[in-house]
Amino acid sequence: MAKRRKKRSLIPLLLILILAVGCVSSYIYYSQSIKAVSDTSEEVEFKVNTGDTSADILQNLKNENLIKDVNVAKLYIRLYELNNFKSGTFTLNRNMDLQAILEKLNSATAAASDTVSITVTEGDWAKHIAEKIAAVTNVKEDELLQLWNDKEWISSLKSTYPFITDEMFQDNVRIYLEGYIAPNTYEFYKETTAKDVTLKMLDQTKVVYEANKDAIAKSKLSIHQLYTLASIVQYEGGGDDTTLRTIAGVFYNRLNQGMLLQSSVTVCYAIDFDRQTDKQACEVNAEFDSPYNTYLHKGLPPGPIENPGEKVFKAVLNPIQTDYLYFVADTKTGEVFFAKTLSEHNQNVKDHVNLND
Repeated sequence: MAKRRKKRSLIPLLLILILAVGCVSSYIYYSQSIKAVSDTSEEVEFKVNTGDTSADILQNLKNENLIKDVNVAKLYIRLYELNNFKSGTFTLNRNMDLQAILEKLNSATAAASDTVSITVTEGDWAKHIAEKIAAVTNVKEDELLQLWNDKEWISSLKSTYPFITDEMFQDNVRIYLEGYIAPNTYEFYKETTAKDVTLKMLDQTKVVYEANKDAIAKSKLSIHQLYTLASIVQYEGGGDDTTLRTIAGVFYNRLNQGMLLQSSVTVCYAIDFDRQTDKQACEVNAEFDSPYNTYLHKGLPPGPIENPGEKVFKAVLNPIQTDYLYFVADTKTGEVFFAKTLSEHNQNVKDHVNLND
């Protein structure tokens, strides 16, 4: 009996052929998709916002006709680990291929940053801070100062910021938020608003407040008085923690005894509100008429006279108890000398102060 000859199935061969064709087609499509969308140079400003996901960025690239295929781009960033996108504004070109575009968007130095940094230093006045912000953003100095004196708006923030109290809004206070802007380095958008800028700084003030809230609650001074006293101690000078805490103790002693604080720096703040002065003007103008002048008015001034740092704020919350009622800083070295009596103080002034320096 003759054997039948087996017919070879063509199906496996067809499958192999189909897969081969598919692989070649996919490769060709992939190769084409990673190429530039155009041979012609055409620059495009492309913005990556903080918080944008990889999917957001790739879709935006496709919408701007800078890449050909989102899915191919997703595969590409996985293969080559190019998913560390930076925020900012980038100058791209339609003749750039996918790799060049992704590498640029992953570069920390390629973006034209849309943010700026400013540093609020210990002792800055509100007007100084407003000047710094206005110099690098679209927000005007007058706009900030007006907002910082907007009682209604500031009052609306009480539930968010526990350091905001009704006592801030005394009649003679020059700028309501003076003293309440925490020194720090801040990053702002160049295009922003006075409110956004202010809230970001008040957030930092809240951080400092919360870190010291237990000591604040135990203080015999009100919140506003603490910020005011801290601003005076800050203005009086630097020094180590012991010196600052001792200076704070001197002011507590004078307050407790009903003495005038007689702090020349309060006169400095009062005078500069009306006119520019030379270095020693506040030292020789004890009669200058102002509610901030603590040579004329008992107790603390109506409000802070500058913006104190946390180091000084802590010193005011934890003063060193002594019998000192006076202090003076050496005009050459800055060293602070303390005295219990007026005669001792006068001798310290004679030995360490030279108004011609």
